[in-house]
Amino acid sequence: MAALPVRAQPQPQPQPQVLPGLSDGAEMTAGAERELGDRIARELYRDPDYVDDPVLTDYVQGIWRPLLAAARQRGELTPELDERFAWVVMIGRDRTINAFALPGGYLGVHTGLIALVGSRDELASVLAHELTHVTQRHISRIFTQQSRQMPLMLAAMLLGGLAMSKSGRSGGDLGSAMMVGGQAMAMQKQLDFSRDMEREADRIGFGVMSQAGFAPQGAASMFEKLQYASRLNDNGSYPYLRSHPLTSERITEMQARFQFRDGAPAQAIPLTPEHAMVTARARVLGRPGVDLLRQWMQAAQRNDVPAGAAGAGVLYAGALAAKELRDLPAARSLVQKLRAQAGTAPEPARLARLLAAEIEMAGGNPAAAAALLDVRAKTRGEMLMAAQAAVLVRTNAAGAAPVLRDWVAVHPRDATVWRELASLYEVDGDTLRAIRAEAEGHVAQLDYVAARDRFRAAQDFVRDTTARGGRVDHIEASIVDVRAREVERLARAQMEEKPM
Repeated sequence: MAALPVRAQPQPQPQPQVLPGLSDGAEMTAGAERELGDRIARELYRDPDYVDDPVLTDYVQGIWRPLLAAARQRGELTPELDERFAWVVMIGRDRTINAFALPGGYLGVHTGLIALVGSRDELASVLAHELTHVTQRHISRIFTQQSRQMPLMLAAMLLGGLAMSKSGRSGGDLGSAMMVGGQAMAMQKQLDFSRDMEREADRIGFGVMSQAGFAPQGAASMFEKLQYASRLNDNGSYPYLRSHPLTSERITEMQARFQFRDGAPAQAIPLTPEHAMVTARARVLGRPGVDLLRQWMQAAQRNDVPAGAAGAGVLYAGALAAKELRDLPAARSLVQKLRAQAGTAPEPARLARLLAAEIEMAGGNPAAAAALLDVRAKTRGEMLMAAQAAVLVRTNAAGAAPVLRDWVAVHPRDATVWRELASLYEVDGDTLRAIRAEAEGHVAQLDYVAARDRFRAAQDFVRDTTARGGRVDHIEASIVDVRAREVERLARAQMEEKPM
C-alpha cells in the first residue's frame, strides 16, 4: 500500500508580543474588592485605637486630596474606581512606623509614621505609594492568585497582623491578637507586594506626588529614613519595612529620579513650624507613657528653647503633654509661649490657637475655648472643636448645627461630624434629628445593624410623640422612614455575612 503523501503544515505566523501591565487581568471585580474592604474597615472603625483627631486628620487630608486629584489627572485613577472605591485614609494610634493599603480604596496611617516624617512631602511620598497600590489593583491581583475562599481568610489574617503590631494592649487583647496573628505570620508572604509591584508603586507614586505639587526630594529623604530604619528592624518596630522591603535596586532607581533635576542637586526640605507642631502632636497622641510626657513638658519649660520651627515643635509637645498629664497651669503657660512664638504666620498661629482652645476645654472652661474658635471656619478641625465647645457651653447649638448639617450633606460618610451634630441637636432639644444623626454616624462607619436600631428608635419616638398629642417634623419623620427601609436591607445582608 502506497504511503499517503504528507501535507506540508502551514507555519504559524509570529504574533505580536503584548506585555501585560501589572493591573491587567485582575479577576476580582471592583465591587467585590470594595465589599471586602468595607468589611475590614468596619473592624478597624471599632478598634479603640482608631483616631479621628481634628488636627491630624486635617493635615493628612490636606496632603491626600491633592494626591487624589493628581491621580485623576494622570489617568491612574479611572472613573470606575473613583466612583466605586471609598478613598478613605484612616489614622491609627500606634507608635510603630507603618502605613498600609486595604482593598476597596482604604488606606491606613499610624501616628508613628506621622511623627517620623520631616515634611509634608515625605508623608506625601508614602501616601502616593500606597495610593498607587490601590489604583493599579495590586491588592486584587494578590487575592486573585489565591483560591476563591482565600480573600476572606487573608482579610482576617490582615486584621490579625495589624493587631499584632499594636502597642500598649492588655494581656488578654494581645493574646487574642497573637492567636489570630499566628496564622497571619504564616501567610505573610501572600500579603506582601511583589518586587514588580513595589517598583511600579515607586514609579507611579513619584509621578503622582510630583504632579500634586509636592517636592520630589521628599521621596528621596523618605527612602533615606527607611533605609536607615531597615538596619534597626530587628524589634518589629517598622512593619512598613516588612511589607515593603527595600532593595538596593529600588533605592538606586528612586535616587536616580530625584537626585539631579535640571542639572542641579536637590535641596533639602526645611522643617516648617506647621509640620513640627503636627509631628509633635502625633508623638504625644501615640501614648508614649508618663515619663516621656514629663520629659517633653520639662524640655519646653527650659529657657533655651530654640526659635523657629524646632522650638515650635518643642513648645507644642510640651503644652500638649502637660494637658495629658492634667497639669493645666503648665499647659496654659506653654501654649501662651507657643502663640507668642507663632506670631502672625497663619497656619502656625491657627494650630497654636486650636491647642489653646483644647487646653481650655480640658480645664473645664469651654466658654474661653468657644471664644477662640469659629464654627464657620474653613477647616473641618476647627468646625468640630467649635461644635464641641458649643455643646459644653450649651449655647449657640442652634447656630452651630446648620454648619455641620451643610458639611454632612457634602460628606455623608463623616461619622465624627454626624455624632457631633447629634450632640448639638440634643442640646437644642431636637430629639428626632439627634437620633437620626446618631444612626447616620453608624451608617458612615458601616455598622448597619446599629444604624437600624437607631432608626427604629427614631420611628418609635415619632409614634410615641404623636400618640401623646405632641408635634413632630413630618418631613424629618418621612426621611427617617425612607432611611430605615434602606438600612434594614443593608443590616439584613450584614447579619448574613460569614464571620471573618
